[in-house]
Amino acid sequence: MSTDALITELGHAQALLVALVEDADPATFRNQYHPDLSPLGWHLGHCVYTECLWLHEKLRGDDSVTSPIADLYTPPRTPKPERGKRLPPQPALLAWATELQAFNLHYLRNLRPQWQEHPLLEDDYLIHFLIQHNSQHYETMLMILNQKALHEHDTPDTPHQPLQASVLQPELADIPAGHYRVGGRKPVAYDNEVPPQQADLGPFSISRTPVSNTEYLAFMEDGGYRRQELWDEEGWRWQQAHGISSPDHWRQADNGDWYAVSMKGSYDLADREPVSGISHHEAQAFARWANARLPHEYQWEAACRIGLLEQTGRVWEWCANPFHAYEGFTPFPYDEYSLPWLDGRHFSLRGGSLHTRPAIKRPSFRNFFLADKRHIFAGLRLVY
Repeated sequence: MSTDALITELGHAQALLVALVEDADPATFRNQYHPDLSPLGWHLGHCVYTECLWLHEKLRGDDSVTSPIADLYTPPRTPKPERGKRLPPQPALLAWATELQAFNLHYLRNLRPQWQEHPLLEDDYLIHFLIQHNSQHYETMLMILNQKALHEHDTPDTPHQPLQASVLQPELADIPAGHYRVGGRKPVAYDNEVPPQQADLGPFSISRTPVSNTEYLAFMEDGGYRRQELWDEEGWRWQQAHGISSPDHWRQADNGDWYAVSMKGSYDLADREPVSGISHHEAQAFARWANARLPHEYQWEAACRIGLLEQTGRVWEWCANPFHAYEGFTPFPYDEYSLPWLDGRHFSLRGGSLHTRPAIKRPSFRNFFLADKRHIFAGLRLVY
C-alpha cells in the first residue's frame, strides 16, 4: 500500500473513533461501565494524544499539544475511575480531536525532507502503528458500548428461536510434525510479533471451527460450571467468587431459554456462531470437559498459515500458553506496549473478532489478556 493510501486509511480509522463519540449521549461519553474499561470519550482523546505524541513530540521535539494533557491521556497517570470526571465537555473534545486529526493527516502528507529520513518513518512504520493503535481502541470502544447495554438490560427477554445444545463433534484438521514459521515482519508487525521464529511442533489435530454456541450450551447443561474437576484451582476460585455460570453477554429468559445482549439490543443466539464472551478459565474448563486442550499459539498460527482454519476473525481465540517474548525480542517503539504484560499471567489470543479492524487481522497478531477477562469478544478452538 502506498504512503498516500496509508494516510487515507489512517483518516478512516480516525473517523470511526469520532463517529462513536458523536453518537454517544453525555452519560455514555463520560461514564465507566466496566472496571477494566475507560469511558468512551477518553479513548478518543487518548488516540489523538498518541498521534500527537509520536508525530510531533517524538518526531520533532514539539510537546506544545501533548504536555498539557499528558497526565489525563497517559494510562498509568490517571486511574480509570478518575478519567471520566477529568474529560472536557463532549463538544469541546470532539472539536479539538477533529482539528488535530486533520492537522496530523496534513502533516504526514507534507513532511519536510528532514523528517522523512527519521527511523520511525522508515517503510511508513509510524503510519502503520497509528492505524493499528486506533483500530485497537475502536474495538475497545465497542466493548464499552456492549457493557453499557448489559448494564442497562434489566428486563428479561424471550428468544424467538431458543438455543438447543448439540453434541460436540468437531471436524479436525491433522497437522504433521515439522518446522513452522511463526511471527510477522516489519513495518506492519508489532514488537511482540518479531523477529519471526521457527516453531518445532509435534503432530496435532485442531478443530477447523471454533466452539459454537450450541456446543457451549451442552457444556453448561452438563454441569460444566458446577463440576470442580474441570477447573484448575485459580479458575474454580474465580468462578465461585463471582458466581459465573454463562458467557458474559448471555442472559436467561424466564422460561430458561438463553439469548444474548449487545449494543444493538437483545438477540437470538445463532446455533453455529462461535461462542463469545468467555474467559481463559472458562475456555480451559470447556477443553477439559471435551477431553481436549486449547492450542498453543504456535499451533494456531501454523494451522492458520496452512489454510486449515475456518471462521478465523469471528472471535478472539484463547490459547493455552502465557504471552511471552520471542527469542530476539526488542521493545519498539516504546517499552509499554508489550514489556509490562510479559509477566506469565497474561494469555495469548489469536484471530480477531467480528469487531476487529482489518489492520490487525493477520495470522501473526498477538492479543493478550489476564485469565479472568471476559468482556472481550473471545471464544476458543480445540486441539487433540
